[in-house]
Amino acid sequence: MSDKPTQCPICQKPAQAKYRPFCSARCADVDLGRWFTESYRIPASPPDGSEDADEDDLEG
Repeated sequence: MSDKPTQCPICQKPAQAKYRPFCSARCADVDLGRWFTESYRIPASPPDGSEDADEDDLEG
């Protein structure tokens, strides 16, 4: 692991080892709350073939 100081992704203060990568329990909780409310999303594409099936319905 790198010894390089990192910044808290929430408030940009220096990260603390105890809460890494955050600076405090508060920022860790803010991040967790964002996951719970689905503020963070991982982009996904539809399963293969689902778009093709829709296009076939329009043509035929």
